[in-house]
Amino acid sequence: MIYSCLSMTEPLAPAAFLILLALASGEKHGYAIMREARALSDGGFQMGPATLYTTIRRLLDSGWIEEVSGPHGADVRRRYYALTGKGHSALHVELDRMRSIVNKANALGLPSAEFQS
Repeated sequence: MIYSCLSMTEPLAPAAFLILLALASGEKHGYAIMREARALSDGGFQMGPATLYTTIRRLLDSGWIEEVSGPHGADVRRRYYALTGKGHSALHVELDRMRSIVNKANALGLPSAEFQS
């Protein structure tokens, strides 16, 4: 689910979060976003074209990303995307939410997965 305001109470869907995170390092075209999302999730999240472009459309509609012209000499058939100010804010709200949860888990003394058998 994509939210129209930044006072989110529920987490972003994994696809939306990973697209925003992938674009945090700069503008990218669709296939590059898919590759970056896979790398950011250590291969744990495989996003197909339908999920990618449906989520991109929702992020465009929400104003969190925008279509931009690609680098000079880029393939004109590729569409490039970049985060907007609202997109940066939404990403930071989600990262703060995640940090808060991790801090609470740490305060409970829960071990990380690498220490569990």
